[in-house]
Amino acid sequence: MAFSGTRSLSLFRTNKAVVQHAASRSSSWWSGVEMGPPDAILGVTEAFKRDTNPKKMNLGVGAYRDDSGKPFVLPSVRKAEELIVSQKLDKEYAPISGLADYCRASIDLALGEGNPWVADGLNATVQGISGTGALRIGTAFLSKFFPGPKVAHLPAPTWGNHIPLFKHVNMDVQQYRYYDPKTCGYDFAGAMEDISNIPEGSLIVLHACAHNPTGVDPKKEQWDEMSALIKKKNLLPFFDMAYQGFASGSVDQDAYAVRKFLQDGHRILLSQSFSKNMGLYGERAGVFSVVCQDQEEAARVMSQLKILIRPLYSNPPIHGARIVKTILNDKDLRAEWMVDVKGMADRIISMRSKLKSNLEKEGSTKDWSHIVDQIGMFCFTGMTPPQVEKLTKEYSVYLTKDGRISVAGVCSGNVEYLAHAMHQVTK
Repeated sequence: MAFSGTRSLSLFRTNKAVVQHAASRSSSWWSGVEMGPPDAILGVTEAFKRDTNPKKMNLGVGAYRDDSGKPFVLPSVRKAEELIVSQKLDKEYAPISGLADYCRASIDLALGEGNPWVADGLNATVQGISGTGALRIGTAFLSKFFPGPKVAHLPAPTWGNHIPLFKHVNMDVQQYRYYDPKTCGYDFAGAMEDISNIPEGSLIVLHACAHNPTGVDPKKEQWDEMSALIKKKNLLPFFDMAYQGFASGSVDQDAYAVRKFLQDGHRILLSQSFSKNMGLYGERAGVFSVVCQDQEEAARVMSQLKILIRPLYSNPPIHGARIVKTILNDKDLRAEWMVDVKGMADRIISMRSKLKSNLEKEGSTKDWSHIVDQIGMFCFTGMTPPQVEKLTKEYSVYLTKDGRISVAGVCSGNVEYLAHAMHQVTK
């Protein structure tokens, strides 16, 4: 009896402890989860929304706005959507690799119509969930198959999501000099010196055009020298091309670096996005490509890309891809889109000129030529964090602390106010 009672008491205590432990665990599974830092861009937008100043400006968001400051849907996109709806298409799954005619039209846009790499079947091209998704496929592929050091060499600074994308697949990140804060321009000498010191057989990431966040791009002759050096070092170039056509207004001009590197004999990786140049932000239309040595290699790479995609999201979305392929494969719509995208690029370029001229009218003695020398949606103004803080506090102009503004948020109705505010905090 004594043994039985002792055993029962022991079991009772054990069960009670298990129940208490389970109850404790069930109410605090995530007690070890730390609060993450707020997103820099979203934080700017939230602060902007709370501001009651009628003159407030949001220069943080990276989305195109028309000259009234409103979101803009391209006329060519509207027409493409009407065509798609009229066809009464089904909603079946796309293939794992995406819509084939979308992928073909996209890579041809990047490399040029009739290019030899697509014609010879050297490309493995898959649809991605916009630029971020395309990069995510690329980083997963590199993490598993890249034979060189598992290190990505990125420009300093680079797009904020580049570093997490590589770290998420357990690749290390190093950076080479790119932006020169003294000139608000390209540090070509520093970049070339750093690239020359990258170990042979490494991976280098390049912004094809409209560098984000600085708006600073190499000149053509600088791209030529970079290509020669990168070829000499046997580095693998991974181009991120999120702004083709949106930077200069010409899809061919903005693809210069990508095409030049291929002509020089590089085998490249390429990420494309149609968020900016077609305004398809929410449609998530992107593409990832690997240019290979021969058709057999391209087939092997394609097979592995499908295997990587399957557990990520299985199949890509179809509506945005249908819009893109409809525009690119229809002669009239493509011509209209070219006008649309040039119109967006020209408005951005015009706002840069107006901002610079209005700063001069304000009496600013600073050299603001970098505003017009830079290109694309973003401009590194050269303003310091204290100046940015004052600009926001006293003038309700919202931007990131590093002084980067989205020129898309500038329009005819507020450019004079912005110039006045910038002059007041920088004079």
